[in-house]
Amino acid sequence: MTRVKRGNVARKRRKKILKLAKGYRGSHSKLFRTANQQVMKALRNAYRDRRKRKRDFRRLWITRINAAARSHGLSYSQLTGKLKKANVGLNRKMLAQLAMIDPPAFAKVVEIANQVE
Repeated sequence: MTRVKRGNVARKRRKKILKLAKGYRGSHSKLFRTANQQVMKALRNAYRDRRKRKRDFRRLWITRINAAARSHGLSYSQLTGKLKKANVGLNRKMLAQLAMIDPPAFAKVVEIANQVE
């Protein structure tokens, strides 16, 4: 069996990791072993938080809609129930935008929701 020198392959692998670790503090961006650990951790967190971001935004929208709905004498759940009965197809993101940016339009939406019994 002939000897295999891993020069090119190993260098490419290490350079790839160190490139991903660029900007990390201290040895986390300079030494391969610590950089590799930090890159693996960063990639794991990024994967998890791409999914978490969707949950966080939904929570934020619900909080904003709830605050705006309560100023009109309704809770969030009452408002969503009435909107569903009224066949208003606005999603939470749009309702939250209306509540923040255009309160008179949100008031109209609440009025439409209240008309249906």
